[in-house]
Amino acid sequence: MRGMEKTTRRDVGLLIIRLGIGTSMLVLHGWGKITGGPERWERLGGTMRNFGIDFAPAFWGFMAGFAETFGSLALILGIAFLPGAALLAFTMFVASVRHLMLPPGDPGAGWSGASHALELMCIYIALIFTGPGRFVVPLRLGRRKKR
Repeated sequence: MRGMEKTTRRDVGLLIIRLGIGTSMLVLHGWGKITGGPERWERLGGTMRNFGIDFAPAFWGFMAGFAETFGSLALILGIAFLPGAALLAFTMFVASVRHLMLPPGDPGAGWSGASHALELMCIYIALIFTGPGRFVVPLRLGRRKKR
């Protein structure tokens, strides 16, 4: 009985993290990026120059918005959880590098500017290792119960 209680507490804790972090990222970051349009995507995608990638900035910006929007939905629902967490972790890595590459004195430059993205990256990596927990939205499309 005690082991089951511990498992349930762990699963509730993972659910709270998934709902809180997922909703925050979706509402405060992802939605504005995915609906921002090509001009915003191009600005965002310009960050990839820090990695020597200077082609298709609008594509990379769209992918950042896609990761933050649909990766967050995957986290919240527990569906396609690992790919969603991986996309989010990578996006936060890119955001961290962006802040670290800003010139000193620029708002958001340096470690203090990168700290939020680094913290989220750590959470997403930890979620990759722990998994979504037991409380996920069941996906039963086209599957029948065996009798």
